[in-house]
Amino acid sequence: MTGLGRVARAAFVAGLLTGLLTASCLGIETARAAGALAIGACGAYGLSYDYGETGKAGAAALGQCSGECKVAAAMQKTCAALAIDGHNACGAFGYAAAPRLGQAQNTALLYCYRNGGKDCVIRAWVCDGKG
Repeated sequence: MTGLGRVARAAFVAGLLTGLLTASCLGIETARAAGALAIGACGAYGLSYDYGETGKAGAAALGQCSGECKVAAAMQKTCAALAIDGHNACGAFGYAAAPRLGQAQNTALLYCYRNGGKDCVIRAWVCDGKG
């Protein structure tokens, strides 16, 4: 590596460290990895992601859901999915949280069918962080 390359690399690292230190001192969150899936009757749902705390993520998801809803899945660096019966939104449903989106969707569909769904489809999904 040339002298100029080392200087540029050192300047980059110094700038990165300064930025992280400044954000830390100012109380700025540098990583957000909390989300939630809220569900209600007849396919109602609310989603949130990119929150610093699971409690705030849950409140945001509930705020998007219409009717009487509950937080079905609070997430940190995971995914969640909601499946409903496509021909009867007020009928069978299933939901799941998992480390990867495909796992969450497959499990939500499985629960929807197990709960009596005949034509289950993914109604909503959300991933947060590395999920």
